[in-house]
Amino acid sequence: MSGQARTQRPEQAPVKKKKHRPKRFYDYSLLFAVIFITAFGLIMIYSSSQYTAAIQYDGNSTYYFQRQAIFVCVGIIGAVIVSKFDYHWLKRLSKPLYLLSIILLLAVMVLGVASHGRTRWLRIAGVQFQPTEMAKTTLIILLAALISKYGYRVNQKKYVRILLFVAVIPTALIGQANLSSGIIVAGITAMMLFIGCKVWWPFLTLGAAGLAALIFTKPLLTRWVLANNITGSDSYQFRRVLAWAMPERFTDDSYQTLQGLYAIGSGGITGQGLGESIQKFGKLPEAQNDMIFSIICEELGFIGALAIVFIFLFIIYRLMLIASNAPDLFGSMLCIGVMAHISLQVILNIAVVTNTIPNTGVTLPFISYGGSAILFTIGEIGIALSVSNRIRLE
Repeated sequence: MSGQARTQRPEQAPVKKKKHRPKRFYDYSLLFAVIFITAFGLIMIYSSSQYTAAIQYDGNSTYYFQRQAIFVCVGIIGAVIVSKFDYHWLKRLSKPLYLLSIILLLAVMVLGVASHGRTRWLRIAGVQFQPTEMAKTTLIILLAALISKYGYRVNQKKYVRILLFVAVIPTALIGQANLSSGIIVAGITAMMLFIGCKVWWPFLTLGAAGLAALIFTKPLLTRWVLANNITGSDSYQFRRVLAWAMPERFTDDSYQTLQGLYAIGSGGITGQGLGESIQKFGKLPEAQNDMIFSIICEELGFIGALAIVFIFLFIIYRLMLIASNAPDLFGSMLCIGVMAHISLQVILNIAVVTNTIPNTGVTLPFISYGGSAILFTIGEIGIALSVSNRIRLE
């Protein structure tokens, strides 16, 4: 051995491996698309309502714009906050929220506030809102919770009856005062059940029957009106159907529809220019509400209207993408319900404006004026973003 002392190396402490946290997805594309289309909606609300607002509110041409801007800001901030929470807490609240919406719908029938000849609003502590919009959202949440709870049993008649019973109550309460919203609630239920159930033929049969009725009812009704020289009806709903079939004959009931069609026709391919609409100057009633798509067509033309349709298609595509990649059935059904709600309202609104279906008073999501509608619709987007935030990236 050498005389040199051998030094001992100190034992090294084992290196702790860092736990690998999987990255989570967040659909910024959906968020930015919704922010863009709501901002565009604010521009169109100001453009379409400035003349009416100036007359109704002592020269304040920005009245509708200011109110809608507040709801949009609150809705987007709320949606971002909701998106950061785990969406599974909604499953525990699904039944209480559903019962609350039913109570509010019943309260509208007793204590409702009338506006434009319709009792659809409820005023609580000075705040006026539409419980119908809340009922749509809470129904989506409850149906998603029940479908995910039942699993494969959802294909059994017993559980289908339960789901239908859950949907029939709000549909009946909403439909008696607002037929269009009742149709949307029924459509949301049908689309969620179509995705959730293995049996598909009843839904396709109903869809085919509805399409056939839409195609053949108008020419048959027109022949019947001409053959019997029909000049009107005591039924408000039937007068709307007559005005849809022959708007040029029943001009009193089809006034709004005709003015909307004039706006679309005058827009042409490229439009009259932003802010240059003529029909908004007292000719088209409620231009900032149900008929705002007519003003879009008049000012931005076919190209502008088509661009808006493509943005809606992109939003629906992102919702479909989140639904297909959701971590569980509950999240997937939530996104399917939101997708059904938005797509149905877009289709029905454009169909009404173009006189493809009778005038039923359906708003255009994210664009039409209405505080309750914009809050709950953006809130649904927040729920979809919450589902997207639970998708793990491999």
